[in-house]
Amino acid sequence: MFTTYKEALDWIHGRLRLGIKPGLKRMEWMMERLGSPETQLKAVHIGGTNGKGSTVTFLRNILQAGNYTVGTFTSPYIEQFNERISVNGQPISDQEILELTNIILPLADELEATELGGPTEFEVITAMAFYYFARMRSVDIVIFEVGLGGRFDSTNIVKPLASIITNIGLDHTNILGNTYEEIAFEKAGIIKADTPIFTAVQHPGALKVITEQAEKVGAPIYRIGSEFFITDHTSLAKGEKFTVQTVNNSIENAEISMLGKHQTENAVLAVNAAQFLGEKGFNLTEQNIRDGLKNAYWPGRFEIISDNPLIIIDGAHNDEGIATLVQEISSRYTGRNIHIVFAALKDKKLDQMISQLDRISNQITFVSFDFPRAAHAEQLLEYSKSSLKLAVDDWQEYLTDEIPNIKPNDMLVITGSLYFISEVKPFLSKCLKNRKISL
Repeated sequence: MFTTYKEALDWIHGRLRLGIKPGLKRMEWMMERLGSPETQLKAVHIGGTNGKGSTVTFLRNILQAGNYTVGTFTSPYIEQFNERISVNGQPISDQEILELTNIILPLADELEATELGGPTEFEVITAMAFYYFARMRSVDIVIFEVGLGGRFDSTNIVKPLASIITNIGLDHTNILGNTYEEIAFEKAGIIKADTPIFTAVQHPGALKVITEQAEKVGAPIYRIGSEFFITDHTSLAKGEKFTVQTVNNSIENAEISMLGKHQTENAVLAVNAAQFLGEKGFNLTEQNIRDGLKNAYWPGRFEIISDNPLIIIDGAHNDEGIATLVQEISSRYTGRNIHIVFAALKDKKLDQMISQLDRISNQITFVSFDFPRAAHAEQLLEYSKSSLKLAVDDWQEYLTDEIPNIKPNDMLVITGSLYFISEVKPFLSKCLKNRKISL
């Protein structure tokens, strides 16, 4: 048994050595031993390629505005590990992590001795979340974010009130498939019988797969551009304004504080799910929806860390995410000198991502970071055609030296892997405060 939080966390992270092992058998085995906590929760299940975390926070804030207590399970974390299991946006305590780890540890040891093999890091954390919300902390509803894919994801043992699929992109192709249709099939695995599915997927082939799966299991489906719409969209200096049109009604001039047109799609998914939950006993008013959308904040997603100098961080970790980032920078910051700092995992489509960044950057710096699947800076550099490019091993030293040299017409964009962003954000916050730069 573990006696300290650090021991528990080291054990959890140590299970990264087991890699990714898709399948539900190990989760079902652990849940049975724990008394099936996953069956005792009211939940919403959210999958997709990009936008899952943002959709979680929009829906959570809407429910909180209605005075509900909301649990969330998300990944990866941005500032501290504990935030992966949160209540009303507040990460659970170190002591609770320690208690949960000691509950799962003997199960993991026992499972290790079976033909199923030991649980992965993600399976351990998922089991902790189910147990926590069912046995340790009473909440009104839990929002579970899919980790990878959907069909064989550890979270897919949940029986939700509603399911959401954000968008579909060509990510994790080595596991999920090489086409939009193949990946959509894996994402569509979270669709359950008689459980409504709300989706912002617009790729024709991917949407066809999702629609067919919904029809096959008898799940009512609500699609952007078909059953619900976004109209009158306007980008604001610190957010977006738009009208939500759903089957039931319309909400005019809704506002969000997160930047990017793509965030309006995530927001409208949350609105639709919230209105459906209203039919299931959750008393949510239009004002709750407006307040929740406006108050929603999700770190590391086109987040302005500093206005002077202008520094933005964005966890654009795949081709679609980079495309969205490039579009937002191009539309919002014309005439700026753009310096991009980029880190990525080596199993991504690096050539396409870097090619897009090359097109908008005046300078691009590739960095290494400490993570088992991280690409080396020199490897990233080889993909770039930029005339002003650099590879750096020590990103902390580099940023410390670079930030004071940012000129008024410059902007620094730090992007790539969310695992990298989770290291960068707390470092940047400390660095900027020490230099007394306005945040």
